[in-house]
Amino acid sequence: MGVTKEIVEATLTSKLSPTHLEVVDTSGGCGASFVVEIVSKEFEGKRLLDRHRMVNAALEKEMQEIHALSIKKALTPEQWEQQSQASA
Repeated sequence: MGVTKEIVEATLTSKLSPTHLEVVDTSGGCGASFVVEIVSKEFEGKRLLDRHRMVNAALEKEMQEIHALSIKKALTPEQWEQQSQASA
């Protein structure tokens, strides 16, 4: 069986302790393609590229079966708050 949305969520939750996490299976249910939006204190002081690397590293095992991973947002809680206020 392929990777599920729930597996991706559980892995990212256990490894990056996000305060916000949204995972969307864009593969039609086969687990080959996901879009991720994640907010974590672990990202503080890290560049965007490093944050993406952290997400990919956290999903190292799952990435063997995932063909496409789009990281829509990888923000710190402070950045998330700022974006939330700006869009309100």
